[in-house]
Amino acid sequence: MTVLMSRSYTILKDYVIKAKPGRYRNKNNPAVDLIRHVIDNKGRNGPKAPAYTSYKQYEKIRLLLDKIPRLIADDRILKKYHFLFDNRDTILMPGKSLVPVYIEEVLSDNYYRKHPEKARKIVLGHKSVDFGEFIDMKGISQLINRLYENINIYDNTIDLFTTQFISPIADVAPTFYMFFIRDTTIEAGQRIVRLYFTPRNPEDELFRGHLYINLDDNYAVTRVELGVSQHINLNFVREFQVKQDFEKGDSGHYHLINSDMIALFNAIPGTLGMVGERIVKLDQIDDSTLPDEVFNGQDIDTAQQARGQQALGQQARGQQDSLFSTRPVPLTASEEKTYANTDSLLKMRSYHRLLDYATAFTAGYKTAGKVDIGPIGSFWTFNQIEGQRLRFGARTNTHLSRRYYAESYVAYGFKDQRWKYFASASYALNNKSIYTYPLHYLQVSWLDDTRSLGAENAFSQANNFFSSFSRGDNSKWLYNHIARFSYIHEFSSHFSYNLGMKFWQQRPTGSLFYIYEPANDQFDSVRQVTTGEVSLTLRWAPHEEFFQNKAGRSNVVNRWPIFTLQFAKGIQGLFGGQYNYDAYHFDIYKRVYIAPFGFSDVTLDAGYLNGNLPFPLLTIAPGNQSYFYYENVYNLMNIGEFVSDHYASLDIDHFFNGFFFNKVPGLKRLKLREVVAAKFLFGGLRDQNNPTVNVSQMKFPTTGGLTTTYPLGSKPYIEASVGIYNILSVIRLDLIKRFTYLDHPNISTLGLRVSTSFNF
Repeated sequence: MTVLMSRSYTILKDYVIKAKPGRYRNKNNPAVDLIRHVIDNKGRNGPKAPAYTSYKQYEKIRLLLDKIPRLIADDRILKKYHFLFDNRDTILMPGKSLVPVYIEEVLSDNYYRKHPEKARKIVLGHKSVDFGEFIDMKGISQLINRLYENINIYDNTIDLFTTQFISPIADVAPTFYMFFIRDTTIEAGQRIVRLYFTPRNPEDELFRGHLYINLDDNYAVTRVELGVSQHINLNFVREFQVKQDFEKGDSGHYHLINSDMIALFNAIPGTLGMVGERIVKLDQIDDSTLPDEVFNGQDIDTAQQARGQQALGQQARGQQDSLFSTRPVPLTASEEKTYANTDSLLKMRSYHRLLDYATAFTAGYKTAGKVDIGPIGSFWTFNQIEGQRLRFGARTNTHLSRRYYAESYVAYGFKDQRWKYFASASYALNNKSIYTYPLHYLQVSWLDDTRSLGAENAFSQANNFFSSFSRGDNSKWLYNHIARFSYIHEFSSHFSYNLGMKFWQQRPTGSLFYIYEPANDQFDSVRQVTTGEVSLTLRWAPHEEFFQNKAGRSNVVNRWPIFTLQFAKGIQGLFGGQYNYDAYHFDIYKRVYIAPFGFSDVTLDAGYLNGNLPFPLLTIAPGNQSYFYYENVYNLMNIGEFVSDHYASLDIDHFFNGFFFNKVPGLKRLKLREVVAAKFLFGGLRDQNNPTVNVSQMKFPTTGGLTTTYPLGSKPYIEASVGIYNILSVIRLDLIKRFTYLDHPNISTLGLRVSTSFNF
């Protein structure tokens, strides 16, 4: 029997069931419970868990240009450089055609000891492109490595882009992150949970990404993927990602075996940018006990690499190539060509001319054969004593000699109608430029120039255009005659010493006079004060990093302190010196990171003078009468306002990195950041050096019959400020308030100051 049935269709409507989003809570949250297990077991896992670790490491860093304007890439004037733009990398970031410009490779043996903690890296081989004499390649390497530091997620905080992030497995991570379980898989017989994490506040300096956690008794992380929110208050970083893999060793500990980091930087989204990549591969990992001798020597030891190059002479480069012949990650054709293109670039005369003009613009020195002309920023300035001032300076470079160096300038003031000049001669004991680390040279110099009161040490030869703009009366100046002899020796450990001798004759000018009152209403003036001294300066800056150019060093600030200790002894009769004295000075600077609340720059400074001295030889606190904010001076103190023969100071600038503004709707879009600062100066003046007590002592300066220089009394000088920085990514504005010594004449008790800085 056949049964026929008719067809009919019914289309069901779509129904979407949405769970009402509940408030995220840590309590009774299985994802938070899981991350707490990971946190509780951090001591058993991670790279620093074993008592000893040794491994080989291969590291590769690259920089590539993104979105090169057609105006540059297709310009006929730049036709001879088109071979650079023809080398493209289309693999690193899908959808982008990148132009490689920098590559660096390092092969090293690494050793770690937990107690007492010590890490040592022995560099076996180093290979990188070289852009020639105008660019500090070592500084470039340090700067890039500062941006792309080693990431250890087991640390509570992670340094990245010169700032500090809270790790997703930090002890306080559940307070700042939200966690969600996404998936559970089986890998090599182990249950692995994929845990998603994201900041509670997207603008804060926190990561987002995934943790892959082994659900065994260790709760170890087997893989991590890090990124940042597109709303994060971080300048210039448009894309960022890190991938790390961990592997369980024979001892049961998990070790990092692979780390890949990629970041895209540009000033304006969608315009010319730069991509940075850092790859790290580890192998031959061993947890066996290591002898103490392994840890003797520098933390980063390049001696073995240097010995190999020295022994091979011209064959050194070939030896480097052989070391990298078994790379864990072979070079791509684009990477190989990066080395070749740089070599071709160095052979082009037009390239050297281009960098020469670029250096003149950025560093202020223009090369003219065997001489550098500059600094350009000091060619024209003005002040109340000299009026319009013109200056021309030059110095020799390594094209003339690697041993002998000379520097000089001449200047002329149209108001005082006087010539000024400076000349120095130096001898390099290490056959290297006297401006290149590590320093080791002898120098003699003579200076005949003007300085404002108290500025001989604070500003040295820093007459520049911006210092010309000032407020109030700034007419107390000196004509200085200074002869110096210095022996400077800097070591690879960043310890240095400076042995010196100095003749200093200072003559007052403008509204400044040196006056004695031997009897009531009987005044006697002196034309000059002369001193002769010997000195020793010790400086230690462990793990110091900097970028070197022709204008000097630009420090890349890190978490390590900088110590400076100085002693100077004035000897009566030495070079015609009129006074005996002993001067001591001690200074400590340190950046303190307090994630997620930003960081503080802290400076402790103290000094003591022993001797019977007139006020020009006392410690004159560094005032600032310009409209620009400086961290190392008192911005509402007049120049020459305070003197002391013993003092101690504390300066604190705290940068919140937008911690509060990030939480204000509307305002957080501007990516503004908050800064507060406070400066305290304690000190005093012994009776023998105080003309109000010792009538035979030189009188303090006056203006219009009113005393303008004072000893520090029982209360400290205090000023503090609140400010906003990161305005248009570079501008900082501070509103400064002065709290003490408000009865002094012609002072500013409240002021708005501006400064600029580069921040990520």
